[in-house]
Amino acid sequence: MEIVFLGTSAGTPTKTRNVSGLAIHRVNSKQWCLVDCGEGTQHQLLHTKLSLTQLQAIFITHIHGDHCYGLPGLLASAAMQGRTDPLWIVGPSEIKTFIELMQTAVHLNLNYELKYKCIDEPNNTLDDLAIEFDVETTELSHRLPSCAYSFSENRLSNKLDVKKLEQDKVTRGKLWGDLQQGLDVQLDDGRIICAQDYLLPIQEPRKIIISGDNDDPSLLTQAAKTANVLVHEATYTQDIAIKVGKGPQHSYAKLVAQFASDMELDNLVLTHFSPRYQDAINSSPSIFDIENEARTVYNKNLFLAKDLDRYTLNNQGVLTKSTS
Repeated sequence: MEIVFLGTSAGTPTKTRNVSGLAIHRVNSKQWCLVDCGEGTQHQLLHTKLSLTQLQAIFITHIHGDHCYGLPGLLASAAMQGRTDPLWIVGPSEIKTFIELMQTAVHLNLNYELKYKCIDEPNNTLDDLAIEFDVETTELSHRLPSCAYSFSENRLSNKLDVKKLEQDKVTRGKLWGDLQQGLDVQLDDGRIICAQDYLLPIQEPRKIIISGDNDDPSLLTQAAKTANVLVHEATYTQDIAIKVGKGPQHSYAKLVAQFASDMELDNLVLTHFSPRYQDAINSSPSIFDIENEARTVYNKNLFLAKDLDRYTLNNQGVLTKSTS
């Protein structure tokens, strides 16, 4: 699984950070999903290999502008690039209203279908999205309704015990394929080979939580129990959060890091930083203040996201930053 940060600033962009947007996909797959679409997201995509014609679904965590103002331009560009496949839009029902009003106002006729999943409507599930992940939502605490999306691998295939097959002199080819499908086979020498004797246990699906704006990380407790990675906002350090007060309803670094530590999460990525935090280490306040605060309570795999950073979650559940 791979995630690509398209924007890591809160509220407004800076010279080095765009507002919220994140891509997630299976490694080596051209299909992908987008979580949030702040203004300028489509420009950020030009610096990646991601194509709007291969975009499967857009997930909007909440309707604040820094998470959705990029939608009109991105949808129009997808049409101009020749997209014809339907596109899922998942989020609060106001997102559907926003897009439909925009289409009417600017006479935007798309040559592909928009299909909506309004997560605030009763009895609405995400089971029929037909994408590369199983997706679940968690309600969060913010000034208006906000949610987190948990992405888990689906369609995991059986893997064969290659060493055992070679030891038992089972010829590669169709026989291996049948065994991988769970079918028993008969060898040329008459032996019956049972598939279950050569199938390895299916790996637990890996899971990444992408959180929207939220001032109460504990709301993610149930989702985090089976997660490998938490991507969560750390808009402030604790001192600034106290000065700002409870009104904005954002998290600070220590609060999120303490939750990740308590949940024994192996990988934590912080993002959505207030523009007041500068990238230079000798500036004040500095983005390094956020990192230092988080490290006082969390001693596992911690990252502070930068725009266009790519992270890969391997089969062992370890998140690494890609350098190529």
